[in-house]
Amino acid sequence: MKFLLLPALFLSLPAVAQEASAPTWALRAGDTPYDAETLASLPGQSFVFYDDGEAIFGSDGAYSYTYSPANGGGTAWGSYHIATDGSVCVSFVSGATRCDLYVKNRNRTILITEDGQRFPVRQSG
Repeated sequence: MKFLLLPALFLSLPAVAQEASAPTWALRAGDTPYDAETLASLPGQSFVFYDDGEAIFGSDGAYSYTYSPANGGGTAWGSYHIATDGSVCVSFVSGATRCDLYVKNRNRTILITEDGQRFPVRQSG
């Protein structure tokens, strides 16, 4: 099942390289990337995905992704920044890095990975 593949598991190139290469995001009809105002409101928010994993954006640039109990539990820690293309790039303490694009489509937030996988957010807070 696609939703068992957690957003924090998709590893990619270092954030610096990603920003320089400016990925082409796999947008669909109706996708509207987060604008500067919405991106500025990320600190303090959490996104719960349909597999019950939760991404939390700290006010100090800290990031965590907590896996659901069904997916083994545990938390991946890191820090995030907003790239020039509006994507959200995370550097994990494990050394892994990744960038994702958050979009709105029909009042739903969706995380899009660089390889085009889509993970709708069940709720945010």
